[in-house]
Amino acid sequence: QVQLVESGGGLVQAGGSLRLSCAASGRTYAMGWFRQAPGKERDSVALINWSGSSTNYADSVKGRFSISRDNAKNTVYLQMNSLKPEDTAVYYCAASRYNSAWSLRSYDYWGQGTQVTVSS
Repeated sequence: QVQLVESGGGLVQAGGSLRLSCAASGRTYAMGWFRQAPGKERDSVALINWSGSSTNYADSVKGRFSISRDNAKNTVYLQMNSLKPEDTAVYYCAASRYNSAWSLRSYDYWGQGTQVTVSS
């Protein structure tokens, strides 16, 4: 069983930056960040494979967000720049049993979520 703990959320003004971290209790493979705004479905934001050699981003965050990982620390990061009010959501870290996972249904373990609020 893998446990995931997110940190780094908060309130920021539009145009600002935040860095989310997700620490895993055990070995993880593909990992990703998802987000869910009130009344909306949970969507993928950024995904990364086991080695970090491949990433995938939602169109809405390309060029602004960057996912990375440190396997020695069992930690994945999401650097969020040029934040917009529409980025406001609860952000979830997730881990998969597969080396690469590019859809939500491939993720088996989820963190508790961290709130990101971007004010205009």
